[in-house]
Formats: sequence, structure tokens, C-alpha cells
Amino acid sequence: MRVVVQRCKDAKVTVDETVTGEIGKGLMLLVGVTHEDTEKDAKYLADKIAGLRIFEDDAGKMNYSVTETEGAILSVSQFTLYGDCRKGRRPNFMGAAAPVEAERLYDYFNQELRAGGLQVETGVFGAMMDVSLTNWGPVTLILDSRG
Repeated sequence: MRVVVQRCKDAKVTVDETVTGEIGKGLMLLVGVTHEDTEKDAKYLADKIAGLRIFEDDAGKMNYSVTETEGAILSVSQFTLYGDCRKGRRPNFMGAAAPVEAERLYDYFNQELRAGGLQVETGVFGAMMDVSLTNWGPVTLILDSRG
């Protein structure tokens, strides 16, 4: 499982001109699932993200997590995180999990974040989405449950 984490001042996702998820300060997550992923991967990343210390304290050090700052999460499914561009000019998405399994693990991942007390907004799995955010810092990290 792979997640692009972006610290943001605000973020929203729109489907067919309707806002399906919107947050203020917090984390914007792009979430990809591959064939080998399990609930263990989803739980690991949810726990990691909830405790990830990327918000600054009064001294300007990254010492606070989204949980500690009472931030929110906007989680958007993103199968293209498993796009392979090594050959040719068109990405190959064979590394992405099948939609039914990917959606199940994506939903489980979001449930785990919510179970940790976080407000989680989402897009619509499999839909064409418009995503916007104000990346704060900017701070962008890539997490992978496989190391």
C-alpha cells in the first residue's frame, strides 16, 4: 500500500461539480493499493499517518502529529500510484489491485483512521475527481507499507 501524504492548510475533492470531501488544516492523502496488500498494510499506514510528526511546534520543529493538532484528513483513492512508466510512454497499471479488493482495503484504511479519532473526508472510489489543496510548507512524503 502506498500513500502520498501532503500537509495542507485546506483541501477538497469534487465529483461531478459536487464537493464530496473538504477539510481545513490537516493531511491530504492519495492512497494506492497493490495486489499483495492486506488489512495489516492498511492498519500499519493508518497508525503511521495518525502519529506522523510533521506539524511544527513553537520552535519550528516538526514535533506534532495531525492527531495532536486536531487536524483532519482528506483521503482520495489513487490507483495511478502503482503506474509503471519504465517502458514506453504510456503507464502500465498492472501493479494496482483489482477494484473490488482495492476499494475494500481503502475503506478499511479510512475506518482505521476514524477509529483513531480522526475526522476523515473522502472522494468517491473509482470516480473522476478534481482534487485541490494548499500544500503547507510544502510538505509532501511518500509512505509505503512494504518499506
